[in-house]
Amino acid sequence: MNRLISTLIISLLIASTTVAGTKNNEKYFKDSYIKKTMKKALDWQLEHPKHNLHDWTNGAFYAGVFAAYQTTESPKIWKAMYEMGEANEWKPGPRLQHADDHAICQTYINMYRVSGEKKMIEPFQETFARFMDTPYESKGIHKITWWWCDALFMAPPAFVKMGITFNDPKYLEATDKLWKECYDLLWDEEYHLYARDMSYKWNEPGIETKKEANGKKIFWSRGNGWVMGGLVRVLSELPQDYPNRDFYVKNFKEMAESILALQQEDGLWRASLLDPDSYPGGEASGSGFYIYALAWGINNGLLEAEKYLPAVEKAWIGLNGLIQPDGHVGWCQPIGADPKKNFKAESWEVYGTGAFLLAGSEVIKLKR
Repeated sequence: MNRLISTLIISLLIASTTVAGTKNNEKYFKDSYIKKTMKKALDWQLEHPKHNLHDWTNGAFYAGVFAAYQTTESPKIWKAMYEMGEANEWKPGPRLQHADDHAICQTYINMYRVSGEKKMIEPFQETFARFMDTPYESKGIHKITWWWCDALFMAPPAFVKMGITFNDPKYLEATDKLWKECYDLLWDEEYHLYARDMSYKWNEPGIETKKEANGKKIFWSRGNGWVMGGLVRVLSELPQDYPNRDFYVKNFKEMAESILALQQEDGLWRASLLDPDSYPGGEASGSGFYIYALAWGINNGLLEAEKYLPAVEKAWIGLNGLIQPDGHVGWCQPIGADPKKNFKAESWEVYGTGAFLLAGSEVIKLKR
């Protein structure tokens, strides 16, 4: 009898703990909590600026800032974006053919759509015209214009936004051509992920094979996060009847399937996707982009909620665990072209905050 009573007590304790845990986690999905946390992270980041404002890092950050503006409708956030644009003279970065220097233009175009101020988009229009008239000079492993996977977040959304805004097909045609070149170069049919660049491709003549400690291929988490974020931002713009839309949808769904299978027990993803044991601890920027992409896929009917929603919920709770008391997004891998291990709670980067803001902007829309 005593044994039966003890068993019942333990069962009740486990049940009550589970209920309490579930109840505590519900706060992460309340509109008020999401907006409050987004504002806190954004305020901290604006008070701690970093890099040139036209830099790719800030291109990713301000993509999140605009998403936060749409979510909160805060005049303060609009003011911060406007001041950034004025400081940049609404120009892209200085490198004509480098995708990184086009990333900030995503925010300019989004703001133009709200305000109608032509100064916000005229410099990019001029840059794009020169871009199209200037042949790309390949060298070494840089065989194509967008030769690294991160580029697919930086330039394509800006190009497509311009094409849709002005009903001008040349922007979309350029995106289709250059994205497909990158896909053909870096897409891995075995894992349905992108290599960061040609130096991470296996069995390529003249290229030394790189691999993780466990012998597997190296797939950089944030690099693939960039791609999924880019896919979301392109698909968000393309009409349903756009001739090449199915290519992007297929690429998005295949990546989503792979990323889902690589999620770790804490809900987050490791800096290196196929060797989590060598990279303990969740990484904020890659995880943030995956949450953004998967939540968007659910919200827009491309991914089944029954299959993907539990993963997104788990990931969002995990990502919030990386937010530090002062509001900054910690555990963010530093700048680099490969998986890194040298980051901790104090580690932050502006793109980590951008990823968090993008994630929050989609999680808040989830129907749970």
